Amino acid sequence: MKKILILFVVAALTWSCNSGNEKVVELLIPQPAKSIIKSGRFSYDSPVVWFSNNMNDTDKENLFELIKGVYPTAEITDNENASGAIRINMLPYSNNAKESYDLCVSRRAIDIDARHMAGAIYAVQTLAQLNYLNDGAIPCVIINDTPRFAYRGLHLDVSRHFYSVEFIKKQLDLLSFYKMNRLHWHLTDGAGWRIEIKKYPKLTTYAAWRPYNNWKEFWFGERLYCDQNDPKAKGGYYTQDDVREVVEYAQKLNITVIPEIEMPGHSDEVLAAYPNLSCSGKPYTSGEVCIGNEDTYKFLTDILSEVCELFPSEYIHIGGDEADHKAWSKCPKCQNTIRKNGLKNEHELQSYLIQKIETFLSTKGKKLIGWDEIIEGGLSPYATVMAWRGEAGGIKAAQMGHDAIMTPGNWLYFDAYQDNPATEPEAIGGYLPLSRVYSYEPVPDSLTIDEKARIIGVQANLWTEYISTEEHVEYMLYPRLLALAELGWCMAEAKDWDRFLPAANRHLDILEKKGVNAHQISNSVIATEVVDTTKQVIELSFRCDKMPVDIRYTNDGSEPTSKSTLYKSPISIKDSAIIKVAIFEEDERITDVQTFTPLYHKGIGKKVSYNIPHCSHYVAKGAATLTDGYNGGASYGDGSWQGFNKDVDVVVDMGEVTDINAIEVNFMQQAGPWIWFPEYVDIYMSDDAENWRKIKHIDNDVPRDTEGLLIQDFGFTGKERCRYIRYTAHQLPKEGAYMFIDEIKIK
Repeated sequence: MKKILILFVVAALTWSCNSGNEKVVELLIPQPAKSIIKSGRFSYDSPVVWFSNNMNDTDKENLFELIKGVYPTAEITDNENASGAIRINMLPYSNNAKESYDLCVSRRAIDIDARHMAGAIYAVQTLAQLNYLNDGAIPCVIINDTPRFAYRGLHLDVSRHFYSVEFIKKQLDLLSFYKMNRLHWHLTDGAGWRIEIKKYPKLTTYAAWRPYNNWKEFWFGERLYCDQNDPKAKGGYYTQDDVREVVEYAQKLNITVIPEIEMPGHSDEVLAAYPNLSCSGKPYTSGEVCIGNEDTYKFLTDILSEVCELFPSEYIHIGGDEADHKAWSKCPKCQNTIRKNGLKNEHELQSYLIQKIETFLSTKGKKLIGWDEIIEGGLSPYATVMAWRGEAGGIKAAQMGHDAIMTPGNWLYFDAYQDNPATEPEAIGGYLPLSRVYSYEPVPDSLTIDEKARIIGVQANLWTEYISTEEHVEYMLYPRLLALAELGWCMAEAKDWDRFLPAANRHLDILEKKGVNAHQISNSVIATEVVDTTKQVIELSFRCDKMPVDIRYTNDGSEPTSKSTLYKSPISIKDSAIIKVAIFEEDERITDVQTFTPLYHKGIGKKVSYNIPHCSHYVAKGAATLTDGYNGGASYGDGSWQGFNKDVDVVVDMGEVTDINAIEVNFMQQAGPWIWFPEYVDIYMSDDAENWRKIKHIDNDVPRDTEGLLIQDFGFTGKERCRYIRYTAHQLPKEGAYMFIDEIKIK
């Protein structure tokens, strides 16, 4: 009996220890490919480090430096069998397993097997995470780990605002900590040139400086540049020694730095410093270099020659996006180049330059990479495409035989709001919470097996128009970068939001210890409505990504308190309701009160006809969008907002003559992405869809330069009867501008 009791206690302790270890391993980000949980801990505060003999001294030094970041008092030993040893063994090299590693933690030793320094680095980073997560006691575990994608990147724009070398190195540390392996360094753009080029000094003495405090003042001002000695000058640049320092630092962390030298568009700063390269020969007349000018090609290749010497990356990014063709269409030199080379138009003129640049880069042993516009006109099979305008560019590139990296804005543009825009620092627009980043699948099902293999990676892009400080950069990157890390490392079937979310919450503590100004995941409730047309009800659900917290709500108009109803399951609403909700932590309200007004309105399911079609980019749910019962959220790309780049002119057929007491139509305005309220709205009614009577004219009084995210109703209240409702909205003419509406609610 005593033996049975002892065995039971031992088994219970073992299970408890294994269970605790399992919970710790589940908090790793990115989650390892395979892990076997064992009992016990490696609890040495001052371990010794043993390296196999087939490692060179530089690799040993770099790895030991990383280990010292985990164990500051660690020392190197020649005794492979020493107690408390971290043993690093380099196996025969295999390119396919370059970043893979095996990690075995026992009570007495830690063994790391890798085939390349990259894998050994990631094994140490896993140890570092376990050390943070379990307060220095590493749980015993066997991990066999390998990444899904070869390319796992972050794009950082330093043109709009300049950030220090030390800050860049700090971000490299964090990228490596989460097993990211590319930094796409956006060094040049129309807002500023940031890299020293010896042959063209005005790029850094003039084009790197603006007489404005930030990008917004520059953009909405005269968009001028100035000499670096101007008392008002703001900006900066990286010397070539700075670049070498960053590149060398990144290499020690298995990170490749890819420079972007933007061309042929987004070159306003270049043409301010060297106006002879513009089509007009004058500064501030366009942002596109003159392709018909032979000096342009010499200028670009001279720059790329210096860039290629500084960056060992196999890729050089040349941008290639959003070039305006107007200057080329009026330029005699450009038109002569089109005729002389048998080109069809300005699109092929741009491709002509891109292909010449690609040929030049190949002489330097480099491959060209660019935004998805570069596939227009054809490329060599060695060029790689970054798909940013949705997934279409990546799909097309893969089908054409090009490698592609997925960076679609709707999922991976980290300059979008990550929480309730009303409570967040100003952003350029859009809404990209942590959950949406995590939900992205980079490999489209529509591709064949061979084409899927062309999707070589995933990248998030941080554009910094509204991000003027280093603290704000971190606020926008983290914790969304943690979700990105799992997209790049974990197989699709291994992703698990319910596991990841607690891990991300726990990693906020780690980020704080590392001095990172991370967003605290959520300061608001996220609401989801499900419209049940059979029962004619709306099911309202709430969630909060911050953990652990309580969600409490009221439906009587009062403010929620710690005694209000605790949200546990969806709320069923028959007609309409006013629900007020807030988040509580230990009985203290930690967020503002949010109000939701779900409505099962008369128009749900009614037919909508379009006299003017909606735009082809933001179709939402097509013809069903405006009467499907779903309200749009904080993002114009969330699938409920429908976009119009012309006027709105739609007709709702109620099916029969109906009493109408109100019509509510919400529009969105965000000046950053050129989304504006209409100039005016007219609402008409009819019984036969032929004879119309105007019942309401609404003028917009909100200025177009109003900052932030605005949502406003342009509707009607009164007593009317009709079968048909015609809703029209007039847009002020501006090329590239949009109007967005989500629902025509009829009461």
